[in-house]
Amino acid sequence: MDLVIGPLDLPAHVDEALAVQAVAFGLGPDEVAVRRQIVLRHMTYPGARALGATSGGRLVGFVYGMPNDRTHWWSTVVEPYLRALGHAHWLDDSFVITELHVHPRHQNHGVGRALITTITDSAVEPRSILSAIDVDSPARGLYHSLGYTDLARQVVFPSAPMPYAVMGAPLPLRRR
Repeated sequence: MDLVIGPLDLPAHVDEALAVQAVAFGLGPDEVAVRRQIVLRHMTYPGARALGATSGGRLVGFVYGMPNDRTHWWSTVVEPYLRALGHAHWLDDSFVITELHVHPRHQNHGVGRALITTITDSAVEPRSILSAIDVDSPARGLYHSLGYTDLARQVVFPSAPMPYAVMGAPLPLRRR
């Protein structure tokens, strides 16, 4: 596979990226429209950055993240769960992986691993945090293989149909 990982101007390619996310995550048009506004807002935050994976000139995966800020919505939702388990400090000095999606035809070929390790390699924060649907899945398997551990499970986000796990790892991520 002729995979190229590089910086992605996510606001300029938001529709292309969300098309990948829609297929990978099973999103309908209404959810894509909501997420479009969220992505565009996130990319205005200090330190937000994105990477894309292209194959044959087409976007097949993307990741974006930013230094965590306790005032952001995600942090306010997960903080009580982390605090209850003695892990609230993970919200400080962390780089949060906000979204990571790979088109299903390109999954299980190292694309997600390349995206997440590349974006965290340039983080100045000493650790990374993220949330993933709280089921055994290839995504959670990838995160565990990189050194992420479960910090809180059964985290409920408003309007999300399934609970999530909040995971954290020291940086740099473990290589396989």
